[in-house]
Amino acid sequence: MSNPLSDMEHPDVIFAIGTNMTECHPVAATRLKKAIARGAKMIVADPRRTRLAKIADLHLPLRVGSDVALLLAMANVIARENLIARDFINARTAGSDAFLEHIKEFTPAWASPICEVDAELIEQAARWYGEGNPSAIFYTLGITEHISGVDNVQSLCNLALMTGNLGNMGGGINPMRGQNNIQGAGDCGAVPGNFPGFQPCADPEKAKKFSKAYGTEIDAENGITKVTALNNAGKDGAEGIHAMLIDGENTVVTDPDKNHCEQSLKNLEHLVVIDIFMTETAQLANIVLPATAFAETDGVQTNTERRVQRLRAAVQPPGDAKPDWWIISGIARQMGKQGFEYESAKDVFNELCSLSPIYEGLNWDRIENGEYQWPVPESNHPGTPRLHEKEFKNGRGLFKIIGYRDPAEVIDGEFPVWLTTGRRLQAYHTRTQTGRSSGIDYLLDEESLEIHPNDAKQWGINDGDFVKMRSRRGAIEIKARLTDRSPRGTVFTSFSFASVPVNILTGSGYDPVTQTAELKVCPVAIELVESRE
Repeated sequence: MSNPLSDMEHPDVIFAIGTNMTECHPVAATRLKKAIARGAKMIVADPRRTRLAKIADLHLPLRVGSDVALLLAMANVIARENLIARDFINARTAGSDAFLEHIKEFTPAWASPICEVDAELIEQAARWYGEGNPSAIFYTLGITEHISGVDNVQSLCNLALMTGNLGNMGGGINPMRGQNNIQGAGDCGAVPGNFPGFQPCADPEKAKKFSKAYGTEIDAENGITKVTALNNAGKDGAEGIHAMLIDGENTVVTDPDKNHCEQSLKNLEHLVVIDIFMTETAQLANIVLPATAFAETDGVQTNTERRVQRLRAAVQPPGDAKPDWWIISGIARQMGKQGFEYESAKDVFNELCSLSPIYEGLNWDRIENGEYQWPVPESNHPGTPRLHEKEFKNGRGLFKIIGYRDPAEVIDGEFPVWLTTGRRLQAYHTRTQTGRSSGIDYLLDEESLEIHPNDAKQWGINDGDFVKMRSRRGAIEIKARLTDRSPRGTVFTSFSFASVPVNILTGSGYDPVTQTAELKVCPVAIELVESRE
């Protein structure tokens, strides 16, 4: 997030796209409700009429996978209406001339049949966002889990740059993280292209720095993604992968193309899983190592607004459960690797601070009260709640030339219905934790498929019927729920229930830059299996 959570209460205009915030981030969403109560306008772009869309001043029910077309058209209107921030563009950006020329052809009339949104609504959304003082963007996985996920994000950056909505109170570009320490995991280098602190692996100087720190030779090249790792599982040759460690992820439920994923894990000679419960993924493992849960762990987490916070153990862990860092360090030592002689989480965090410029001014003792948001470049620095206030790290904000492309698969005669997936308020992620709570299970004890009543009538389906839903990768059976939350021609479900493995269907394509799966778009066919009547 470029802005702190407190800024969510201060936009003039809120643009929420690809985010079902009232269900996926219900506490943070209360801040947007406060902003609305104070007079802010809210635009929600979402195929479904979610709870957030119901309280919006303007809902754009765009077709799944058409976000870039919508954003190009909004940029076209903002430029045409001269709502651009000329002084900001001239002083702080690069590439504006080529970008402004590029977007001239992408009118609302062009975008409307692609997005299936009236051109007048696109015009109105663009004017509101362009006129806002300030305007803020909020997005989540509904933007990133596409083959055009990077293009989607860069298109949002273009909107913020052309209107000067970066570095200002109440504005910015704000991705809401899906879990409590996802930001912290990225900070520590848990992505294949970065060392800790988002230092590029392909930079020879950074590779030398970490080679020296870790006492080993590190090549200046990116690591492989999980997609590549699963594809290479069990293969012969130099690229083949024969052993894998999965820590804290229920891969066979969350990943796309479940059949391929499960077979890849079975192809391994050795699979180790670290987790707090015997998940569906752990059941495939040769060895399962029990980790400590949050209330049993001393450590650090960095939340969605880049706030670095201490995590304190409140109770003793059960049985042989150990912290993840302790388990991983022990494995490394047994393998004869040097540099894993940590005695506490404090040692691990202080090493991170010594190697990462964004954490350099912090240490274990300084974060006692959770007051700091990175970057904190030196010991007397107060932290940076709001990014880009005076300058961009690399000098100027760069406009990107983006074009529209269809999803990896589109609907046709055999698969005529769009499926999109997401999360539900009552079920956290794969229910590894919440599915063990009888109270939460009472609120949501089974999965269902949202179908528009008019579609259901045409297909001969009643509320509560079981239907077969199939894609090019497989099929599942699921109970139908009739609701106008999902538009005609589009159905919705979550991936929370292992008993209804929705991700058997997904996995039609991946973003070429990040290899993020297109979980939000999947053409399917639906037929009645069993009627409740």
